[in-house]
Amino acid sequence: MEEQVVLVNKQDEVLGLMGKMEAHEKGALHQAISIVVFNKKGEMLLQQRAAKKYHWANIWSNTVCTHPRENETHQASANRRLVEELGFSTELKEVFSFIYKANDEESGLIEHEYDHVFIGEYEGEIPYNTDEVQDVKWISVADLLKDVNLKPNKYSFWFKIILKEMAKRKLLEA
Repeated sequence: MEEQVVLVNKQDEVLGLMGKMEAHEKGALHQAISIVVFNKKGEMLLQQRAAKKYHWANIWSNTVCTHPRENETHQASANRRLVEELGFSTELKEVFSFIYKANDEESGLIEHEYDHVFIGEYEGEIPYNTDEVQDVKWISVADLLKDVNLKPNKYSFWFKIILKEMAKRKLLEA
């Protein structure tokens, strides 16, 4: 059975469910989770999305992105997906949310998400799931921001918004 996403309005009130692919074809507003993990040196953990992803393949992005399941809290969704994609767990704290809409020119699909952003800290091995993740890397915030300015198309649309919002909220140390 196709995975379902939770449809919401602009106040994040649940409206129902829709198949993940249909939601991305129609650009229906739905809940999403984004996770940003730092190490003790203040470096951010990035993931390169797997080449076999149905949209935004091979793009570098924040640590983890996912969709909550029906009746799953944002916190539970973030905790579940961190383990599923990267093979580790750590304490995560929700810090803000935002709405965005973006078209993936490669796949023709539309992201229209009410994104809840979590941050955490981790040190250790990253036995990532190669079905989901092509590569991971730690990068200093200063080097990341410089690279995003030089090569913006290398990074996911939502991640660039997350970086701006984190800077505005003084959650980034460059």
